[in-house]
Amino acid sequence: MTRISFRGFSTLLNGAAKTPNPMRIWNPIPVPHRTIPEPRGQDLDYVNVAHSHLINSDWAKLNSMSTGLTPYRVKHIMLKIKKDHVLSFEFFNWVKIQNPNCQTLETYSIILHILTKNKKFKSAESVLKGILGSGSIDLPPKLFEMILYSYRLCDSSPCVFDSLFKTCAHMKKLGNAIDVFCLMKDYGFLPRVESCNAYISASISLQRGDIALSFYREMKRYRISPNVYTLNMVMCAFCKWGKLEKATEVFKRMKTMGFSPTIASYNTLIAGYCNKGLLNSGMKLKNLMEKNGVLPDNVTYNTLINGFCREGKLHEANKIFSEMKAKNVVPNVVTYNTLINGYSQVGNSEMGGRLHDEMLRNGIKADILTYNALILGLCVEGKTKKAAYLVKELDRENLVPNSSTFSALITGQCVRKNSERAFLLYKSMIRSGCHPNDHTFKMLISAFCKNDDFDGAVQVVREMSKRSTALDSDTLSELCRGLCLSGKKELALKLCKEMETKHLMPEGFDKAKAVNSGAESEDKGHVENL
Repeated sequence: MTRISFRGFSTLLNGAAKTPNPMRIWNPIPVPHRTIPEPRGQDLDYVNVAHSHLINSDWAKLNSMSTGLTPYRVKHIMLKIKKDHVLSFEFFNWVKIQNPNCQTLETYSIILHILTKNKKFKSAESVLKGILGSGSIDLPPKLFEMILYSYRLCDSSPCVFDSLFKTCAHMKKLGNAIDVFCLMKDYGFLPRVESCNAYISASISLQRGDIALSFYREMKRYRISPNVYTLNMVMCAFCKWGKLEKATEVFKRMKTMGFSPTIASYNTLIAGYCNKGLLNSGMKLKNLMEKNGVLPDNVTYNTLINGFCREGKLHEANKIFSEMKAKNVVPNVVTYNTLINGYSQVGNSEMGGRLHDEMLRNGIKADILTYNALILGLCVEGKTKKAAYLVKELDRENLVPNSSTFSALITGQCVRKNSERAFLLYKSMIRSGCHPNDHTFKMLISAFCKNDDFDGAVQVVREMSKRSTALDSDTLSELCRGLCLSGKKELALKLCKEMETKHLMPEGFDKAKAVNSGAESEDKGHVENL
């Protein structure tokens, strides 16, 4: 059998770049026609008897024949019953239980032909997931090859290739999916728009907006007509990639392409504006959607509220919240969490508490994000006892503290300049299996430095080193100066050497300047004292 060559995604894109209009020169390879030898002798007898038992649903007699199963016999039995997709699938699953070794890529390809021709796409996808789940990189092209060579034998439909492409996309095997796409094109097959949407969606979920947009360009080249869902995802990819003007262009072109923007279209672009801090543009688009008869929903209002909260514009966020309720759009836990967190960030725990009371009155159950926001609000104000009470409440609500919970509590102790207690909380955090982020470490170091406990700060830096986390240049400079001022220049130099050894020295850090400036300040202090 001739091996089919396949190309990766980069080749696909490079090839497309050299071909402005591939449809004019697209010359697909004819689908090969392959025959298989008819069974003879004992094989023929076995196939005929098994077929008789199958059409009579005599599974007991069939079970007694299971020891005689071979891949060759299974293949011929399946071809004999291919017009009955229910019986074919039952037999396929029976073989898998009785003798799994009789299942080959050829028998898999036959059942895929049978299922997809009868539009049993969910069953076909479950079969495909079972094969592709092995993780073998070269399996999809091999399976494509087997499907291709049995295509005419099974009198199949192009849906079989589409199912393979779509399943690879659903499984987020982007490389495999694009290999299948290239092979499909070679033989004159193109995936349906729904399958293309699955690929674009998988790319976006994997933070690969660049791949999503490249594939969309490939769709256009091969005249695969997009639908409104495609365009919404393309807008989303442009927004995530920071190309807001491109997302706006797609939005404006929708009507000329025969589509009316959906609520998801508006929400996607509003989110893009809010992420860029263009809140006025987001508000204008919200007003436009209402004018065009598309009513804002939870997502619309939550996005705008989040945008204003991130900019510290709590008054405007609250106005949006009031409008939301006035228009009978029911706030959900995301709405309240966003507002509570916004007020907590600016140290207004009282307002956060009122919103918490309101959400409970409205029958909305608080989650861990709600409690984290409330705890943070109290801790920013140094109200650590009240925060500790909320932590106890987590147990009653069957909620488990996470990294953000501990980070908020550490913030509270740092605000109160209780660096030792903050470090104990950090230790509890590690024991609980939670992972501190850069901000948590920076808070701890800063708290120790403010208390002139530079040994404690060094201890935190060494904890960071254990986790291969680098310190930023400003914080390390502050620490080195503090060590030198307290007469611990050797410790500062030793710490720097440890970080250099582990390749954790921050970019732009000037060791000589940091250490010498601290030493100079110490000398100046001695002179002034004299």
